[in-house]
Amino acid sequence: MGLFKKKVKAYSYDKERMKPVIKTSICTGEQVAGFKDIHTGKIEDIMLVKTAADIERFKKIYGIEGSIDKEY
Repeated sequence: MGLFKKKVKAYSYDKERMKPVIKTSICTGEQVAGFKDIHTGKIEDIMLVKTAADIERFKKIYGIEGSIDKEY
C-alpha cells in the first residue's frame, strides 16, 4: 500500500566543481558511484553500486539527470 514509505533525503553537490562518475574496476568489475573534482581529478567515493537500481537511487538522491560517465 505504501502509506509509510521511507522518504529519500535529497543531498546536493557543487555542480561547478564536481561531476558525477562511476568508478569501475577493470579486474573485478566492482563499481562505486561518486564525484570527481574537475580541477584536481580526485574522486570522492559515495556508495557501492551492485545493481542498476543502485545507480538510479544515487541519481535520485543527488538530483542527477541523464547518464553518468564511467571511469576505469
